[in-house]
Amino acid sequence: MPQNSTEYSFSMKESIIGAQMLFVAFGALVLVPLLTGLNPNVALFTAGAGTLIFQAVTKRMVPIFLASSFAFIAPIIYGVNTWGIPGTMCGLAAAGVLYIILSLCVKTFGPGFLHRLLPPVVVGPVIMVIGLVLAPVAVHMAMGRTGDGAAWLVPQTSAMLVAGVALLTTIITSLLGKGWFKLIPILVGIAAGYLTALILDGVGLSASIQSSFDPGSLKNWTGPAMVSFKPVLDAPWIAMPAFVFPEWNLQAIFFIVPVAIAPAIEHFGDILAIGNVPGNDFVEKPGIHRTMMGDGLATSLASCLGGPPNTTYSEVTGAVTLTRAFNPAIMTWAAIFAILLAFIGKVGALLQTIPVPVMDGIMLLLFGAITVVGLNTLVKAGDDLTEPRNMSIVALILVCGIGGMVLPFGKFTLGGIGLAGILGVILNLVLPRQKT
Repeated sequence: MPQNSTEYSFSMKESIIGAQMLFVAFGALVLVPLLTGLNPNVALFTAGAGTLIFQAVTKRMVPIFLASSFAFIAPIIYGVNTWGIPGTMCGLAAAGVLYIILSLCVKTFGPGFLHRLLPPVVVGPVIMVIGLVLAPVAVHMAMGRTGDGAAWLVPQTSAMLVAGVALLTTIITSLLGKGWFKLIPILVGIAAGYLTALILDGVGLSASIQSSFDPGSLKNWTGPAMVSFKPVLDAPWIAMPAFVFPEWNLQAIFFIVPVAIAPAIEHFGDILAIGNVPGNDFVEKPGIHRTMMGDGLATSLASCLGGPPNTTYSEVTGAVTLTRAFNPAIMTWAAIFAILLAFIGKVGALLQTIPVPVMDGIMLLLFGAITVVGLNTLVKAGDDLTEPRNMSIVALILVCGIGGMVLPFGKFTLGGIGLAGILGVILNLVLPRQKT
């Protein structure tokens, strides 16, 4: 197989490796739509189509597969609950446009432009807000309740047992897994939690295990089993993905667009990492402006069809390192397989049978991990956070974002992650720097 990433060819061997690459990305690829209420078949289609667009923009030089970004999980959940899926898609499409604008600025002013506009002292705390703002939702749902904690979906002990198995399996796999298993800890965790739920349903414990912990609301639990395969039986084998088109919503735009700050900065690291594998400088050729443009176009396309944003994906970098498969044609095959799977109706129906506690066991780790990424961004920068300017920026981003501050502008309001991101950018631009 060619070792130069600029060589582009098709073969049976490349198609098989492409299917493996899709398998690596599959856990997180479907995790985002399942956590946020979006359609997994649409996510598969838009990830495949987005990857093909990315390849066209980057002249088929970069061996990468685009998939759903975890950074957008919290704002999508909030957006779907607040404005519905069409309104949320408007905000996500605008985030893709921001990527496109940033790529044009990078081409005009150089790669250092983004770091000057968005230094770690802004990006770090914004990422932390993304991870922490919906932490209570993850806790409630992992305990078997609805996201606001108002009602029970699953008996608490059953839910916590399933969530705990999924969480611990994911952690152990990420720590001790070898080869391909180390690349798919989320997928392994989901499988373990799903199996646990099936066992509890099979032995009749999902409705009675609360004998060791028996809230009054669950004393005579008569709710459904955690897993039902009826939707799978009812679903057709071949079906058009349930595309959803965006509706104009200015509030969603101002809330979600600042979230794109974090993945935009991380994009540099992803491109440097994937370039180190075959020994190519993708920042120079095809250029970081092209790779960012590819992400932006893929994200906007996904949002216009009802899918989650698509960005460069670090797990695929690990898979490329493991297999030493540098030919971008492999990612073309992964994209084709994703598009074909999107039209199999029973695939989406099966994915949607995964119990809520399974996904929320993963969410407990995921939201914490996003927060740690933000914290690590600050630590690696080495800035003195007790210096008044840095302290002011970080403190206001964290308190306003996590505290839920909302600024009204007539019928329009700005709050949460969106307010935190915009506030950080403005403070970084207007606050005077300490004289040296």
